[in-house]
Amino acid sequence: MFTRNFDDSGNFYYQRAGGAPMPRGMRSTFSREFAAYSVMMMPGNERPDVNAGGKIIMPPSSLETLSRLNISYPMLFKLENRGKERQTHAGVLEFIAEEGKVYLPGWMMRNLLLNEGDRIAITYASLPVASYSKFKPQSCDFLEISNPKAVLEKHLRSFACLSKGDIISIDYIGREFEVQIVETKPEDAVNIIECDMNVDFEAPVGYKEPERVQPPEETPGSFGTPDIQKKLVDYYEKQTNFHSFQGKGGRIDGKKKGTKGVKKTIDLDKIYKRGVPNYDWDGRTLHYIHAKPAKKAEEEAGPSFSAFSGSGQALRTKNQSEIQPHEIFAAQIDLYEIRKTSIQNYLKKFSVTLLKPKRTTALDIDLFILRIFNKQ
Repeated sequence: MFTRNFDDSGNFYYQRAGGAPMPRGMRSTFSREFAAYSVMMMPGNERPDVNAGGKIIMPPSSLETLSRLNISYPMLFKLENRGKERQTHAGVLEFIAEEGKVYLPGWMMRNLLLNEGDRIAITYASLPVASYSKFKPQSCDFLEISNPKAVLEKHLRSFACLSKGDIISIDYIGREFEVQIVETKPEDAVNIIECDMNVDFEAPVGYKEPERVQPPEETPGSFGTPDIQKKLVDYYEKQTNFHSFQGKGGRIDGKKKGTKGVKKTIDLDKIYKRGVPNYDWDGRTLHYIHAKPAKKAEEEAGPSFSAFSGSGQALRTKNQSEIQPHEIFAAQIDLYEIRKTSIQNYLKKFSVTLLKPKRTTALDIDLFILRIFNKQ
């Protein structure tokens, strides 16, 4: 036979006659009101691990009542501030608080908008096992943590459950970082004890994506982009083994100014030859070299000025192959006149002995000269 009993707070529970616990098939609800205080107000030594965790400290009478009920473990509770309509969930760490009091972590007091000594309702709750949760840091300083998932996992070891909308506090290297729980699955409140939960993060509050600086557009030259030109210069520098005047000189006065060797430069306009293979090709990207089109201004300007483009006079005589036919005829006429004058003078001197006694005319002399000239 079972009787329905009431405790000091007015909560009821079933109990077998004679004080024996009720059978497993019977169930009841644990619901009580307590005065809420922060862990820092708890007598004794300070316990910062409790203040940073997600579990509360309850009085021993609550343990006695819960032991009489058919509940599942771990013990999880729903905490409500009915005056401000705020709620959260928590586990229990110890049953050592004074009667009528409970001690909560500081971040939980802030979430429930509680002051020291305010009334709070605590009800037993059964929560599903968590499968996913998403967190949103409340400060960009959280990005300074190199491995935030590992830090969060270590911190959640002191938690028994999570509630959507709560802002928890994480202590890392002497600094506190606040993180909001923005999503939990499969429900808004989940059990995280011995579970395999996927964790994700949203961008922190106030975070702005860095502006991407676009690289300046590279105008391809006659040998392609500046990167391709550099590769061509490097290639030709490797091909040229000897570089003159590369050493250092010495001065009589001992100074070093002007003693460095001449730096060898590569002029692609003079040594570049199309078809030189790129031995550093990665096998994936093809590079094309496009020559610049001629500018319209140069085309409209016409032919440019060229110095010393006229013809000069040579002192030496021309080769025989360079003499034109009309020049040969003129030379023959000149030679004819010279010989004609010489022969005329000769005939005038010896006309008595070589020709007939009659008077020699100019026509006779011309005919005689032509006969001699044709024979030669």
